[in-house]
Amino acid sequence: MRKVSFGRRLLSVALLMLSWLAAGVAGAGQVENIRLWAAPDHARLVFDLSAASRANVFSLDNPRRLVIDLDDSRLEADVDRLELSGSAISRVRTGVRDGQGLRVVLELEREVEPRHFTLEPNDQYGHRLVVDLEYPGESAVEDPIDPIEAMIREQEIVANRARVGAGGTEVASEPAVTLQQAQPHPRRDIIIAIDPGHGGEDPGAIGPSGVREKDVVMEIARRLQTLVNEAEGFRAVMIRDGDYYVGLRQRTRIAREQKADFFVSIHADAFNSPRPNGSSVYALSQRGATSETAQWLAASENRADLIGGVDGNLSLEDKDEVLRGVLLDLTMTATLNDSLTIGGQVLDQLGRINRLHKSRVEQAGFMVLKSPDIPSLLIETGFISNPDEERRLRDASHQQGLARAIFGGLRDHFQRNPPPASLLAWQRDQNRSTDGNEYRIRPGDTLSEIAARHGVPVAQLKQANELNGDVIRVGQLIRIPRS
Repeated sequence: MRKVSFGRRLLSVALLMLSWLAAGVAGAGQVENIRLWAAPDHARLVFDLSAASRANVFSLDNPRRLVIDLDDSRLEADVDRLELSGSAISRVRTGVRDGQGLRVVLELEREVEPRHFTLEPNDQYGHRLVVDLEYPGESAVEDPIDPIEAMIREQEIVANRARVGAGGTEVASEPAVTLQQAQPHPRRDIIIAIDPGHGGEDPGAIGPSGVREKDVVMEIARRLQTLVNEAEGFRAVMIRDGDYYVGLRQRTRIAREQKADFFVSIHADAFNSPRPNGSSVYALSQRGATSETAQWLAASENRADLIGGVDGNLSLEDKDEVLRGVLLDLTMTATLNDSLTIGGQVLDQLGRINRLHKSRVEQAGFMVLKSPDIPSLLIETGFISNPDEERRLRDASHQQGLARAIFGGLRDHFQRNPPPASLLAWQRDQNRSTDGNEYRIRPGDTLSEIAARHGVPVAQLKQANELNGDVIRVGQLIRIPRS
């Protein structure tokens, strides 16, 4: 009897231990998926977790590795399916740590600066661990073509054209003479920063049939990039050129680093009802401009930034607080006026190919519009939540029409108001007569004073120069009509 009782007791203990073990396994979190996006200046790994988990991330050398430890976690994802090309990662290894933990080891091909953070569940994803591998010294966009290299390319093209006649027959000509005649002008291009919204782990809005906003806006952005680069005197800079995420502040920083004359962010709208449709154009609100001015004044790292865009030469560093506030306020006001003017022209072009959701330029405090020295617009190309508009947004011909409309509005503005030292400004000056009926704007000038000085009505001065408002810029060349 004693043996039977002891046996039963032993069996009960064994069953209890098994239940504890099963409960421990069941309670372990799962890494359900691992996603990777490679950008020019960083790579991002996202771990999709079944539950919140504490992570420890650290680097090892010789060879270079990054170790990611997750407590009480098991791997359900297939790491062999990760596409590593374009990232700093050459191989991913995994293993069990301390019985119940997960260790992921990234073998690295270059130096990285890692950082990590966790995200709470949202409508699309559950718990996530995000690991960013930032590349020291790398730019988020490709370097622009060197002006000397561009000049050499232009000379080679012209020389080749001169040597080849009709039917492909080589023409007897002196290459040296041809090269001397082919010297391009030194004027700069107008730089358009194109920002496809969302990207990477942020798909944006998703349409009824599963079309993702980040994919649609990238297609439109690439078509816009082609149109900009094909136009003489313009050059496009893509804020993101692949399926990866760029922070909102970083997007405007990239535009400033690339000395952009204009910033356009492309999106697709969504609503909880399928009925709304049409395109919208947004500029920064006055309230958003005021709050951003305050933030710039408060942030010491901004005080040395140039004000006035590409051609600005004014630093805030040596100015007192009152003067900094006045200069920033004036700059933000001029930038906002330009944004509204360009927005009206873009909206007019969009209205020719698509229904407009709003008939005027709207204003809101979007983060990507808060650059004090670069005119900026956010364009909602249509409602991806509307089934008919979702279908049109993924149609190639409609995407091309949207890109043409956006660039049409930008081109019209810059042809009328080209920045000083740009090719378009040089061409305009060359085409205008030099009989003294022109005037270059100086500091302190106003339209009314210029009109009075030359004895012409203000309205006639505006009409002759296709000016919609009273905003003029120092260095701008205007034509003085005969009264």
